[in-house]
Amino acid sequence: MNRRKLLSFFGLAGLLGSTGAAWAALSRSRNPYYQGPVTAHFDGMSFSDGRPVTKGLLDIWRWQTSKREREAFPERYPAPPQDKPPARVEGVRIVHLGHASFLYQVAGLNLLIDPVYAQRASPFSFAGPKRVNEPGVAFDDLPKIDIVLITHNHYDHLDLATLARIHARDMPRMIMPLGNDTIVKARIPDALTQAHDWGDRVALSDTVSATLVPTYHWSARGALDRRMALWCSFVIETGGPKVFHIGDTGYHDGSLYERLGQEHGPFDLAVLPIGAYEPRWFMSDNHMNPEEAVKVMTSLRARQAIGHHWGTFQLTDEGIERPPEALKAALAQAGLPEERFRPMRPGLSWTA
Repeated sequence: MNRRKLLSFFGLAGLLGSTGAAWAALSRSRNPYYQGPVTAHFDGMSFSDGRPVTKGLLDIWRWQTSKREREAFPERYPAPPQDKPPARVEGVRIVHLGHASFLYQVAGLNLLIDPVYAQRASPFSFAGPKRVNEPGVAFDDLPKIDIVLITHNHYDHLDLATLARIHARDMPRMIMPLGNDTIVKARIPDALTQAHDWGDRVALSDTVSATLVPTYHWSARGALDRRMALWCSFVIETGGPKVFHIGDTGYHDGSLYERLGQEHGPFDLAVLPIGAYEPRWFMSDNHMNPEEAVKVMTSLRARQAIGHHWGTFQLTDEGIERPPEALKAALAQAGLPEERFRPMRPGLSWTA
């Protein structure tokens, strides 16, 4: 068995081996993370974004073990110099930390979204997608963190070791969708977690708020807890610029983002994933490609966009430079200037 397939089997073993709590709960027909009333998107056991579930473990096996057109990432992909953020910002300053992790400095508050400082986006320290560049801000250079926002529980977004470090240093509030608080509390019992449903608007200060809204995605820490914790995007209102932040999403028919653009837009900035999209037969349900990201930007009525979820961890088959290349082509096809939608790299920032 070659190295690539061996690591694929390690990844599948991780899915199966990190589900003890889920298996115990499932055997009792009980969600291990959340028990609440049935709603339009929770059936008492699992959550749904309204789309049929079309992929499962057999599809993962097919993708990982079949002959693949995979363009491997380099061992190192140097990023711009690390940013050294100020202690506080009265306006809005957003720094890309790498992959889907960001530092938001807004109206005097310091927020982290999906912070991952791990060397691997994986339940293992020895296998799984490995970081190819350093975080855009060194951990010791992070200012005091007031609030952490989590979009969902996949390992490239919910890094418990990083959350434990932040909690030990700063004791921030941690705001996340339903069920994710149980996962965090299992590792950090005294974490200041707050779990919310889609549509909940959470005051972060007198002038700043975050509203949890739907996205086309899913959740799992292993093979037996799929969709048992909720996932979300965030509408962040700062008293000035308004930001729409997506951690992960598919495009589907685009109608969700047309609706959210009407309900919450227009936006000064959309923070959108542009990577981890090949092969399309497998990834399109839950990861949009750059062409679809441009459509989401326009549907949200965003003045500008920045692209993330590329260039740090190889989760899928496209090469490391493919997302920004495809984004440039998609903008040209749509007749939009390149400065309207900028692909971010660790250490780069956006200010308003």
